[in-house]
Amino acid sequence: MQNMGRKFRELLQEEDYVFTGGIYSPLDAQIAERVGMKAIYMSGYSLAMANGLPDMGLLTMTEVTRTASMIASAVSIPIIADADDGYGNALSTIRTVQEFIKTGVAGVHIEDQRFPKRCGHIAGKTVVDFDEAVGKYRAAIDTRNRLDPDFVIIARTDAYGAVGGSMDEAIRRGRAYADAGVDLVWCELSNASREPAVTFARAMRETHPHLPLAFNYSSSFRWHQDPDPLTFAELGALGYRFIFITLFAAHAGMHATWNAMEDLVRKQEQAQWELERTKLGHPTESHHVMARVSHFQEMEKRYIPGTEDRLKSSAGFDDRRMH
Repeated sequence: MQNMGRKFRELLQEEDYVFTGGIYSPLDAQIAERVGMKAIYMSGYSLAMANGLPDMGLLTMTEVTRTASMIASAVSIPIIADADDGYGNALSTIRTVQEFIKTGVAGVHIEDQRFPKRCGHIAGKTVVDFDEAVGKYRAAIDTRNRLDPDFVIIARTDAYGAVGGSMDEAIRRGRAYADAGVDLVWCELSNASREPAVTFARAMRETHPHLPLAFNYSSSFRWHQDPDPLTFAELGALGYRFIFITLFAAHAGMHATWNAMEDLVRKQEQAQWELERTKLGHPTESHHVMARVSHFQEMEKRYIPGTEDRLKSSAGFDDRRMH
């Protein structure tokens, strides 16, 4: 089985930039893989919302790693997972890295916020002291080096938009985290403005010219309203080699589900008829196909006696009948 951390590192070497949309379930991950995504981002905010919660440090590490494990088992492309603030101090971060390595994801990002952390675009965030943050990344890196040297550690600094924060502090921290040995650095920005993105990238390139950067192409920024929004290609040229829209699948899914449920309230059974007509011929038309029932039926045939006869003598979906 290919090491996913190594696979992600190879992608960073081969591609001008690697981009993806955030997901929160194994099914979303499988869809991303099937349409051609080369890597996956497991979004902490999306996972929190899927559990009916905001991204304010309310999910536990074991809840998140359980989902990460299920997603990693469902696809064959590398996953970068949101590991919040390491779920505590440096010792907690050691266990966090240990547990995420077990899941099969390619790597994690860990931020320098003070617990309880929150989404970088929710007011009230604070960051831990500089030395404490460096210690947490050193702990993460030492653990990674001991267990799986290819596992990817991304350091995220929230210093730019935090209480008392500044771009100078974000740059200072980004450079220190790079010196500690992280694989990528991510500066969480506060809006879609070009200036902060360019300033941070140029400052990092001055001292760490070969270090890849990560960029959150956040849904909070309302890119469609910007008269000259940053493009992925521009970000890649600045050194942002991993670009992800953290809540992409969540926004797409919420929009589709809201509209469909609203139709069901108004139109009752006719909403189902319309949904079926809308999906005719679409790759997602059959839930059996999306769930890979045929694949598992083939495994039944291989390992469970009498499967062929059972399939033929009962009603339902198989590789010859679509309903």
